[in-house]
Amino acid sequence: MADARRRKFSVVLVAAFDRIARSTKNFLQIIDELDSMGIEFISRREGVATGDAMGRLFVTIISAIAELERSLVVERVKSGMRRAALEGRQIGRARLDINREQVVTDRRTGMSLTQVAKRHNISRASVCRLMKEAAGNSDAALVVSGTDLVAQVQSAGGYSR
Repeated sequence: MADARRRKFSVVLVAAFDRIARSTKNFLQIIDELDSMGIEFISRREGVATGDAMGRLFVTIISAIAELERSLVVERVKSGMRRAALEGRQIGRARLDINREQVVTDRRTGMSLTQVAKRHNISRASVCRLMKEAAGNSDAALVVSGTDLVAQVQSAGGYSR
């Protein structure tokens, strides 16, 4: 759009309407802005150009249909996920089958992220996430003096190697 405002071209050619915007509203805003700058919009798949009133009518109708199609796909996916959940099927990635307390203990005893990750055959990011979860669960139980807290936070921190 920055190049369009600088008048670097006079025509925008796209393979299909859905390649330029995600919603009818956004699509029409882009078309209006291009039109106000005197830039013609052409869609190859739909064979439509905005150079005339008929082309503008087709752009509006087809973009509304495309948004409807996207909405129907979203509804179908959500419906399928609900059905799968009701049938007891796992949705998303399976939970890590590891001893979470041992991961936290290993990290707090001074093992590096990489060492803990390799020992438990998980990623470093999973180690960090488990440490954050453990810190979130035990924050209420921490009642220590300032210097002890600093030492505890440094030994429990999740990001150093």
